[in-house]
Amino acid sequence: MLEQLRGLVRAHAGRVQGPVRFRPGTWRPWLDPHGAGHVLGVGTESVGGPSGDRLITRNDLRAMRDRAGDDPEGHRDLFVAVMIWGSGTTNGRGPRYTNAALSDPRMRPVLQTTRESVRDGHLKVAYRQFTLDGVGRSFFTKWFASVDDRGDDCDRALILDDRVLRSLNALGWSTREAAGRRDWPSRYAAYVSTMHAWAGEFGVTAEWLEWLLFDLNGQVRAETS
Repeated sequence: MLEQLRGLVRAHAGRVQGPVRFRPGTWRPWLDPHGAGHVLGVGTESVGGPSGDRLITRNDLRAMRDRAGDDPEGHRDLFVAVMIWGSGTTNGRGPRYTNAALSDPRMRPVLQTTRESVRDGHLKVAYRQFTLDGVGRSFFTKWFASVDDRGDDCDRALILDDRVLRSLNALGWSTREAAGRRDWPSRYAAYVSTMHAWAGEFGVTAEWLEWLLFDLNGQVRAETS
């Protein structure tokens, strides 16, 4: 399995994650009632696509995180931006799910406590703490990855969504077997630590390796045949 993954890393060396396109007009009716419509100015205007579309990148999320500091309103705005980035134009349910989260009275304490746990390196705790209407693992691990500002010497939080899992499963790697447990907080923590170990061995960042598995979406065998 590890040699197959190494081959994929070599085959895709030099590729980078591109920006995500989104349509502010699709999101505005869901965000304006919560006073969050200003978040739609994140990123840059798209050139060559449908009029009004914008592009958002991981660097845009990092900039928002740094500006937010310890401000709860800034954390809410960052969460909205994460949902936009994670949805793009392909997940039509993203605006509705974001509206559900913004309507949940638990939002502020959940964002605060999970941010603190992630930054303290307690990923299993953060996983157990995150409970918001409309937001499952694929998106709240995006939140974890976006708020984790620890140094390169730490196993920073990574995204674990269905596409990443599909690639890992296609490679024959199981979160359950790696953790030796059935509970998802332990499986997520095992995934993060394993990805960082692999990335170190391959000479890439864990974030890039996560993106590669996302991009492949389970199509791993054809790439190395």
